[in-house]
Amino acid sequence: MQLLKLPEVLQIVRVGKTTWYTMIKQNEAPAPISLGARSVAWDSNDIENWINKRKAMSQKN
Repeated sequence: MQLLKLPEVLQIVRVGKTTWYTMIKQNEAPAPISLGARSVAWDSNDIENWINKRKAMSQKN
C-alpha cells in the first residue's frame, strides 16, 4: 500500500480540491485515511479501484 497526499491524488484524478472534497462528502470518491490531527492521505489502491470503477461505468453507457 502506498499513501498519496492530496496534491498527488489531484494530479491523478484531475479535478479541483473543492470538487474532490465534494465528491467525498457525497460518497462518490474514496474517503481519506487520517494520519494525525491535521494530516490525511489516500490509499493508492483505493484511488486506482475508484478510477477503474468509473471507467467501467462510463463504458456501459
